[in-house]
Amino acid sequence: MKVVTAIDSFKGSMTSIEAGYAVAEGFKMANRNVEVEVRPLADGGEGTVEALIEGMNGERHEIMVTGPLGAPVNCVYGIIKDSMTAVIEMSGAAGITLVQKKDLNPLDATTFGVGEVIKDAIGKGCRRFIVGIGGSATNDGGVGMLQALGYGFLDKSGKQIPFGAKGLKDLETITDDYVIPELKDCEFKVACDVTNPLCGTEGCSAVYGPQKGATPSMIMDMDKWMSYYAAIAREKYPNTDPKYPGTGAAGGMGFAFLTFTNAMLQSGIKIVLEETRLEDYIKDADIVITGEGMLDFQTAMGKAPIGVAKLAKKYNKTVLAFAGGVTKEAIECNKNGIDAFFPIVRGVTTLDEAMDSVNAKYNLSATAEQVMRLLMVR
Repeated sequence: MKVVTAIDSFKGSMTSIEAGYAVAEGFKMANRNVEVEVRPLADGGEGTVEALIEGMNGERHEIMVTGPLGAPVNCVYGIIKDSMTAVIEMSGAAGITLVQKKDLNPLDATTFGVGEVIKDAIGKGCRRFIVGIGGSATNDGGVGMLQALGYGFLDKSGKQIPFGAKGLKDLETITDDYVIPELKDCEFKVACDVTNPLCGTEGCSAVYGPQKGATPSMIMDMDKWMSYYAAIAREKYPNTDPKYPGTGAAGGMGFAFLTFTNAMLQSGIKIVLEETRLEDYIKDADIVITGEGMLDFQTAMGKAPIGVAKLAKKYNKTVLAFAGGVTKEAIECNKNGIDAFFPIVRGVTTLDEAMDSVNAKYNLSATAEQVMRLLMVR
């Protein structure tokens, strides 16, 4: 029997690869002859860097960059040596979790650090990039990132505009004379699972501004400035399209990538499945194992385990899932390619006990062992 695992991380308990090996251990306790191929899984958001480093022979790099409010932060990113692909989570340099709630202010928050990470990876030889843009604290239209890469976003006196959304109100001219030369050779796969345009009632300022600390008056101002920014960009780059789905992602970061770099916006799980070549492994498998910390209605709406299940059903494979917990609504997963799912908690426990890494790995292995015993008597 050949089994392939592609399990999302159990956040706070197990990484994607750790969960896969826990299943493999349980299966082998029941059947020493089972062959288990452990593959990484993530959805382009938190945990993507770690999963791809661990599962694709990647290297971990750490760099001190400009944080969202200007203070330095350490940002971890990965380089997949085989293809010299850099894997970056925007949240590591400009994430909302890097800012205390009382200090959230999109007028000041910058994406400059994201550009510094990209520049560092280019200096190390990377020309392919996977960038997850979820969880940002920013609403600067990606201008900070672009400034770090050499673009000029200038005011009427020819000086770089200040960091943050407030800088956009002073924008008069965009220049590209000093962009780092290697950028033209780079391609970016941007993990983006939202379809918001840049401006308007569905734009980044209106929809995501409040969670980043924006007041109603700030939202009106930022949306106006963002629209002006797009108009100036269109003067220099005629293909600029602020209405394109996803341009409003991460405070306009989607717009910045599409307008100023060689980029495509894609579903995060689609990018990860392609980059990890999971389909090649599934083709020859008898059973496919997936899962995540909590299976619920959101899972069924297209989170990472459903991406795995749909790929597996292309080849009519049996798909089983493990989860730390399940809700009543998880039954929707059965309608979306997961043939059966199994919660791993084995008794009355506190959340902290259930999420303890040692306990979680044991519970997953023990549950997997019993599932394999069932498979052997089919």
